[in-house]
Amino acid sequence: MDGKPVVIGLAGFGTVGSGLVKTLDMNRDWINRRLGREIRIKCVLVRDTAKPRAATLPAGATLTTDVTTLTSDPEISLIVELMGGTGAAKALIDQALAAGKHVVTANKHLLAVHGQELFATAAQEGLGLFYEASCLGGVPVIQTLKESLAGNRIERLTGIMNGTANFILSEMTSSGLDFETALAQAQALGYAEADPTLDIDGFDTAHKLVVLIRLAYGRHYPLEKLPVAGIRGVRKNDIEFAREFGYRLKLLGQVREVEGRLEAGVFPALVKHTFLLARVGGNYNAVRIQGNAVGPIMLHGQGAGDLPTASAVLADVMALVRASGAPDNTGYRESPLPEADILDPMLAASEHYFRFTVTDRPGVMATIARVMADKNISIMQAIQKGVDEGQGVPIVFTTHEARAKQAAAVISEIDGQDFIQAPTVHYRIL
Repeated sequence: MDGKPVVIGLAGFGTVGSGLVKTLDMNRDWINRRLGREIRIKCVLVRDTAKPRAATLPAGATLTTDVTTLTSDPEISLIVELMGGTGAAKALIDQALAAGKHVVTANKHLLAVHGQELFATAAQEGLGLFYEASCLGGVPVIQTLKESLAGNRIERLTGIMNGTANFILSEMTSSGLDFETALAQAQALGYAEADPTLDIDGFDTAHKLVVLIRLAYGRHYPLEKLPVAGIRGVRKNDIEFAREFGYRLKLLGQVREVEGRLEAGVFPALVKHTFLLARVGGNYNAVRIQGNAVGPIMLHGQGAGDLPTASAVLADVMALVRASGAPDNTGYRESPLPEADILDPMLAASEHYFRFTVTDRPGVMATIARVMADKNISIMQAIQKGVDEGQGVPIVFTTHEARAKQAAAVISEIDGQDFIQAPTVHYRIL
């Protein structure tokens, strides 16, 4: 190490960008001890230079609205992209790599959609494209998969990857709130955006899962092929029934290898209350990774926020400063990575939860049980509660393991019965 400052360009000065500036300032001596060099921000790309900021601009740094100020400056060796989105952010990274500059990004959406292309370009140029902050904020899952578990075949990865959705479900569970009230509370606390679609409909988790599949299995799983379901339809009574059966309802991203094919998806699921994932509350994230050598491990922490996410961004910057030779961006020598052999989602096997809203009359439960038997689904538990006041009563079944196509066949047949008062609610059980 020659002791010269590492000069970086920062694109985006919002929550995470401000957090990076704060972290560099408060940990400056510690960072210098570890690197033997100072990290200095020279220029910050923003949309509006007059907008008030949550952090003070570093001494000597300037604001700009011109991308080329970052990409054409020979003194800047690394660009940190914290803009978000897939348009301007991709153009910036393309230009940065073409100019011979390493890139650190927190942009999971961009990597999920354009990762194959961007990693191929970075490999061709011998440049680093690091992205620890793209998944689970301050939780070091990227480096864990890329380095610490590199000698393992990953058998399964299951995670709570969106703090907004987890906060909503936690509040519905612990405080008895309905979905709309819990969402409003999340928005009031700044955990949810004014438009929470990406979080509550599962798309944010989907972006992260595609990135993690690439690391865990060395395969590209196209985002458009990933089954995605969110929590918008979760109701209080499902939370309550889940508790009664000994489960907690969580929004999960999961991938596992089944006879050489990948079964993956984003979905709300019932998790046994004794499992660590069931105990992850509030806006925290967690991921459980099963390796064939290491066994199961659990990572847990803050999945968003200025300083936790900035911590992950800074770790990537420091790793690239230390790197010698061509940086390891994906954890695999192949470039581009081959496309995944995907298991048909209808062949996915799990236990199941069904809630049927029915007219309270004799023979209904027997009819449902007969349909399940006809579809070769074995019932584990059943419960009926309440008095029919014109809107039906709930009958809840949990089942032993069955394929998704069998569950879909049950729902299709039962929802056609004259005693059904509302569409059937169905969740997988982890």
